[in-house]
Amino acid sequence: QVQLVESGGGSVQPGGSLRLSCATSGRYAMGWFRRTPGKEREFVATITWSGGSTDYADSVKGQFTISRDNGKNTVNLQMDSLKPEDTAVYYCAAKTTYYPARLYYTTQDYDYWGQGTQVTVSS
Repeated sequence: QVQLVESGGGSVQPGGSLRLSCATSGRYAMGWFRRTPGKEREFVATITWSGGSTDYADSVKGQFTISRDNGKNTVNLQMDSLKPEDTAVYYCAAKTTYYPARLYYTTQDYDYWGQGTQVTVSS
């Protein structure tokens, strides 16, 4: 059974940083999404199976960085210059793929999900 285990959430002041990690039981194309109360889950970042390409939502470009360690089957989301509007539950997602260079952007693309980790940005 595929397992995604997230860690690294918490509370931080505006302008601070957090690093989320997602440990998987295999190797997949990966993404991060977030959800705030009353809203749909929204795309944040994605990385290919190979790790050679990444992409981000416009709202986090230049602020967040997604990376992966294929030897450890982990994917990270480095979040810098955090703002109150970044407050959300963050989810990692995994997609089984035969295309190592493809990026995936929608919730429907992904096969497996983590349990979510709360990120709160507040002074």
